Amino acid sequence: MKIPENYFEKVYAGWLGKVIGIRLGAAIEGWTCQRIQNVFGELWDYPAQYKNFAADDDSNGPMFFIRALEDCKDLKNFSAQDVAEALLNYAPYEHGFFWWGGYGVSTEHTAYLNLRSGIPAPRSGSVEQNGATTAEQIGGQIFIDPWGLVSPGNPAQAASLAEKAASVTHGGNGVYGGVFVACCISLAFVETDIRTVMEKALAYIPADCAYAAVVRAVMDFHDRHPGDWRACYQYIYEHYGYDKYGGGCHIIPNAAVMALAMLYGAGDFTRTICICNMCGWDTDCNVGNVGCILGVLCGLPGIDQDKWARPIGDFLACSSVMPSLNATDLPYGAAYFAKMAYLLAGEEPPAPWGDIFQRLESCHFEFPASTHAIRTRGEGSLCHVRNTEEQARTGRRSLKVTATGAAPGTEHFFYKQTYYQASDFSDSRYDPFFAPLAYPGQTLRLSVLPLPCAGTAATVQLYAKDGATGALIRGEKVPADGVWHDLSLALPGGGTGYIQEVGVILAPGTGSGDLTAYLDDLMVDGAPDYRLDFSHMALDVWPGGHREVPQFGRLKGHTYLDGPWLSLSCADFGEMYTGHHGWGDYTVSATLKPLTGEQAYVNLRVQGAMRSYAAGFAGAGKVALRKNQHGYVTLLEAAFPWEPGQEYRLDFTAQGGRLTLAIDGRELLSYEDPEPLRTGCAGLSVEDGSHCLYRDLAITGGGDA
Repeated sequence: MKIPENYFEKVYAGWLGKVIGIRLGAAIEGWTCQRIQNVFGELWDYPAQYKNFAADDDSNGPMFFIRALEDCKDLKNFSAQDVAEALLNYAPYEHGFFWWGGYGVSTEHTAYLNLRSGIPAPRSGSVEQNGATTAEQIGGQIFIDPWGLVSPGNPAQAASLAEKAASVTHGGNGVYGGVFVACCISLAFVETDIRTVMEKALAYIPADCAYAAVVRAVMDFHDRHPGDWRACYQYIYEHYGYDKYGGGCHIIPNAAVMALAMLYGAGDFTRTICICNMCGWDTDCNVGNVGCILGVLCGLPGIDQDKWARPIGDFLACSSVMPSLNATDLPYGAAYFAKMAYLLAGEEPPAPWGDIFQRLESCHFEFPASTHAIRTRGEGSLCHVRNTEEQARTGRRSLKVTATGAAPGTEHFFYKQTYYQASDFSDSRYDPFFAPLAYPGQTLRLSVLPLPCAGTAATVQLYAKDGATGALIRGEKVPADGVWHDLSLALPGGGTGYIQEVGVILAPGTGSGDLTAYLDDLMVDGAPDYRLDFSHMALDVWPGGHREVPQFGRLKGHTYLDGPWLSLSCADFGEMYTGHHGWGDYTVSATLKPLTGEQAYVNLRVQGAMRSYAAGFAGAGKVALRKNQHGYVTLLEAAFPWEPGQEYRLDFTAQGGRLTLAIDGRELLSYEDPEPLRTGCAGLSVEDGSHCLYRDLAITGGGDA
């Protein structure tokens, strides 16, 4: 089916609605309807505010399971196992990402361990493998939204994809719920009535299943009592409540309140998500799903931007093993879904989206109302940002930024935060960790149109902030002359700092007034050139005790800072990753001191837990080059008389398909991979109970693939 003309606005609205729903329900997750009523009465707004909203399983799953479409070898034969491999690749081992409640308790944890043990999908999540209670918990639908978002107006495709995805971790009604929700989202692109959406989506699941039965029961009650959602909730509580089903969070009670909210919300976004939230139970999951459905159905005009979107600020935190994918914005997710939708449909995207799909992490502002999480601060003035069609350097839209009443000698900053840490968050939900999105040695680029300001010779300049020192790296000032300037700023390389933010500074001249500029196509590219010196670092300590080494994501293992060293040890294996997932050709260098065991490595082109290269000590008297392609294999090895307790300098380089390892300046191994991994971040790893110390880590050369 052809992609609808309004697709781009609707896919962004759907993803925004999903994230709004998650945030709305997160603070009262697990509460009963009665408790919510006792505490809040009527709840028509966010019950809690956050510095930034931390990672959540309801957005982690959608953001990373959908990557199976891009990662799979044969899209025509896309299968549940492809989604399973995405789960294994992007989820940390038993921490963060989603709830690790134990085998047979947490459905996702159970399926993950099944997959790790060689049980393939869809058996990994099936009733036959795990029993009906475990298989039919709520997770089959809470991660499912993207499969509808990539299938606009094509519910048959949405059903097929969702069935595969949900069956990795769930079975029975757990899968039927995923299919129903994905089909609702798909249909919302082309239908205008929520009841019609629900009726048509039911056609894609068995008519005699429990999921269909509970949705039909709520529909029947609504037909008889259309004006009282609380009466409907009482009916659900008595006939489909938590006491009727096993496990911690069964899908059927939550499906019932989702159906209630959509029917009694009558197509109104705010009314639907708030009713769903006031019903209680698994609030962030339920409200996230109906928020996505109603977001697509209503579009951006149906979402109160000041009330719901502004507190989010277009920002989304995740907690995958890939730290540079964890500080993202809503346009990135929506554009990624759109890219996959056009891939599946076999259509060429309209301009300028084909270009945007090649630079998904740029700030392009083409989604109406999007800000790409651009933040502001100023001296003695009100700073404001707004998406607009008034001007554009490319495409149709840009970001209009204004500093009102700017006084002489003041500076006003409009910036993208490129690195996040514990102090930026109110909590540590689902244990996120981050790597910077911009690095010393790279180049910052931005198109800006600054408007003349009467009475003052205003200027605008690019800048970046060194997060370690607070120092500003400033570009050339250009006048506010009413024309577009394509600016660039080289970020000095070779240091040990990190880039905290990138953006523009608006400054008045001798007079004062309202400063205005239009921003477009903000991006960072080029080769990184920087060094991590662990003697100058301290653990990032999160609320609740979550501690991580700054700028690293951790797959598994025990890691901490020990004087000038980073320590990494394991019982079976340990891996941690840093840098950017888009790097292509580069060298990673580190000083290692192996202590115990016989396997310690540096990694590059890391694409997740299941795809990377490693080089280093691979047994007594040996070094090796290894490739992880759903399990490590040795590509090449050589004799080298390394000894525990001694320090060695390892340089591991990828150039095209050529991999080389040098130790203390002497090249020992060189290998040409005929099917190379092309991009990925850097990392450190140990195996078989080994313990290794790393003094520093340097990344040089290459850059984006």
